[in-house]
Amino acid sequence: MFQHMFTSMNEMLDGIVELYPEATDQERLMYNEQVCELKKLNDAFIESWLQFEEKVSDFQELFGEQIHESKDLGEVILQLSPPEQSKTLQSSSKAISCNEGDIIIPDDVADKIKTGQGYYNLFMFSRAASIFNEAITVAPECNLARLFLGMSQMHMQNWNEAQRHFQLLIVLSDFPKWLALGYNALGCIQAVHMNMAQAEKLFSKAYETYPTFTDSLNNLKSCQETPGQLSLYFGSTELCCL
Repeated sequence: MFQHMFTSMNEMLDGIVELYPEATDQERLMYNEQVCELKKLNDAFIESWLQFEEKVSDFQELFGEQIHESKDLGEVILQLSPPEQSKTLQSSSKAISCNEGDIIIPDDVADKIKTGQGYYNLFMFSRAASIFNEAITVAPECNLARLFLGMSQMHMQNWNEAQRHFQLLIVLSDFPKWLALGYNALGCIQAVHMNMAQAEKLFSKAYETYPTFTDSLNNLKSCQETPGQLSLYFGSTELCCL
C-alpha cells in the first residue's frame, strides 16, 4: 500500500515539474495547491511513522527479554511440513489489512453516499457533488465518496476541482479499477487542456492498471488519431454498479 502511495505521489510531482515551466499563472496556482496537498499528506505520514517508532521502542523496553526468548516466525515455518507452512502463512497474513478507505464506508456518511449516488444517477451532478463533499468533509478517508465527487465535478467541467480529488484518489486507493478511473479522468483533464503527451501517459497508465476498463484505451487512440476532434470517455458509466 505505502509503496504504491509514494510511487503515485512521486509520479504526480514529476508531472507537475514537467508542466510547471509552461503553465499559465492560473495553472501555476493550481499546481502550487496540489504540491501543498502532497506536502501535507507526506507530513501526516511522517508524524504517524514517528509515533509508531516511539511505540515500538516502548514495546521493546517493556518486553525485550520475552522478544529475545521467542522464536522468529520464519524459523518456526521452516520447521513445519508444507501443509502446515501454508496454514501458518495464511494465519499470519490475516494481520495484513486492505486499505480500509476502499472497503469501509463509515456509518456517519453511508446515508449521504446513498443519497449522493441517487442524485448522480439522475444526472443532478451539482446536487450530487454537494452531498459527496459533505461526506468527505466528515470522512476524508472514504475513497468511494471522493471517486463520485471527482466524477461529478468532471461532468460539471470543474476541471481543477476534479483533478484535485482524482490526484488524491490515486494516492490513497489500492483498488485497480478505481486507480484506472482516476488515471483516466486525469488524462481527460490533461487532454482538455491540450497537454496531449501527459494525457497519453495517463491513459496508458490507466489501461495498464486495469485492462478491462477500455475507456482509457479508447481515449488514448482518440488522442493519437484525432487530436483535433477529441472524443473523451470519463468512465462515469463504471460508477453505475457501485
